[in-house]
Amino acid sequence: MKKLKSIINNIKAAEDKTTPEYNQLLWQLICYSPKMPVRYPVNLLLDEANKFSLKALDAFFSKSELNFNGFTWGTGSRKILLTHGWASKAADFYELITKLRTIPDTQIIAFDAPGNGSSEAEMANLLMYVQALKAIIREYGEPDILIGHSLGAMANVFTINETGIKPKLLISLTPLVHLKENFKATMNANEVPEEAQEVFYADFRRVFNDKFANFTLDARYQHDASLNHFIAYDEGDKIAPYQYLQDFLSTRDFIKTKAYNGAGHDKILIEQKMVVDVVEMVKEAFK
Repeated sequence: MKKLKSIINNIKAAEDKTTPEYNQLLWQLICYSPKMPVRYPVNLLLDEANKFSLKALDAFFSKSELNFNGFTWGTGSRKILLTHGWASKAADFYELITKLRTIPDTQIIAFDAPGNGSSEAEMANLLMYVQALKAIIREYGEPDILIGHSLGAMANVFTINETGIKPKLLISLTPLVHLKENFKATMNANEVPEEAQEVFYADFRRVFNDKFANFTLDARYQHDASLNHFIAYDEGDKIAPYQYLQDFLSTRDFIKTKAYNGAGHDKILIEQKMVVDVVEMVKEAFK
């Protein structure tokens, strides 16, 4: 968190907000993922895991293959793959992993995406999550259940599209829907002028050779009722506003949803009602 605080302080203290140096600070603000320590008793769960390290391509920042770390529990034939959100890590699924381990004949796979947790990279982005997911699928095979939180939920959708995998169940916990709107909220909260934001957005489109429309859940969602999909959300979510999710769901009534109001965007991961519901859905999907 010290580095993020330093980035924010430099952004707020900058006198000239039109320079290339200021724009680079905005890149760090948006793409630096602060790393939080693993706390007891979560580290005990990681101690019980089999550890692995794979490589994922960072095609935009370092332009190199980066090592990222992962964890597995169990050796069963039925695979459950979990994808964490921004500024998060595998260990943040502690509650879910603990309960999912009670399901027989399963192998649970979780990982720290590049730039997050214990894995390499100074800066990260959504597509690096996707590259890590592809590497895991190549190594461990197609997952039966795919669970994602926040940015990880969006990365799961991108990965399904690009690999053609067909999970029995896709679970999205407080998914992000519009990345640009998240960028905007972050910059507004840190007093970044509108003109400087527009310079950053133009630079982002140049670097990724893409339109912001392609970094939305709506644009990348290519599925119908044949995909068994459940979304958990909180109507008061400040990070993934409910209005965006409502708009996304308005043409997709085949997606199952449930509100866990009061859980919050991140704390939904420890919401006991959600954990119980998800474990029951996984058991049902395995029948």
